[in-house]
Amino acid sequence: MHPIAFELFGRPIYWFGVLMALGFLAAIMVWNWLAPRTGRPAGYGSELGFWIMISGVVGARLAEVVTNWPHYAAQPLEIIRVDRGGLVYYGGFILACLAVIVFARRHRDPLWALADYAVIGLPLGHALGRLGCFINGCCYGLHTSSPLAVCFPATHESHGAPVHPTQLYEASYNLLLFGVLLAFYLRRRPPAGRVFALYLLVYPPFRFLIEFLREEPRDWAGLTVGQVTSLLLLLIGAALWWWSGQKKSDVKCKM
Repeated sequence: MHPIAFELFGRPIYWFGVLMALGFLAAIMVWNWLAPRTGRPAGYGSELGFWIMISGVVGARLAEVVTNWPHYAAQPLEIIRVDRGGLVYYGGFILACLAVIVFARRHRDPLWALADYAVIGLPLGHALGRLGCFINGCCYGLHTSSPLAVCFPATHESHGAPVHPTQLYEASYNLLLFGVLLAFYLRRRPPAGRVFALYLLVYPPFRFLIEFLREEPRDWAGLTVGQVTSLLLLLIGAALWWWSGQKKSDVKCKM
């Protein structure tokens, strides 16, 4: 599939940007659906989604620009072209977490209860974003003879060789993770912070493993920046899971 979805007033609109927008929209729909079930007002998810979207995109782009500064220093106008790709997920995740902290204080919403609520929509939006990566031809994997391999056009930087469709692996995993988090949140009624902890226990290990299938710089004792970040988040998740188990649940979900 061509990376350009259509043209608008003579300007190309890329599938990456379209699917990224759809990812945020899907997450917002989930949050708005959950809002009355958690005692939050209608439209709460839309406001939360706006701030997560802004902070997530800015954080993801900043991480990309810092990581590949020589390229962007030579082409500074490319810094704002987020519609073409070039977003580092963990950069967006970290800045979005900071936005959630500010949002919680502003709305006097208990932080860990809000973190649980917010993290549920994340893997759904992430899955759609990874589909955008696939169509865009970025974040692809190493050469492989696996039956799951895909071939991008000969003009692609992979030169048409069969590669791991790591974008599709991650999109599929995130869809599964979305279902797990939603079921855990609604049916288990866990203590505040435990759903967020579960995300940190389940996504980073997968990301750590998938990085071995991608051609990324390995400057940290043979590991990529994404793998090091995954290990740190996994440790935080384990600590949060233990801590959240020391208190009674304060999340009430209505079916």
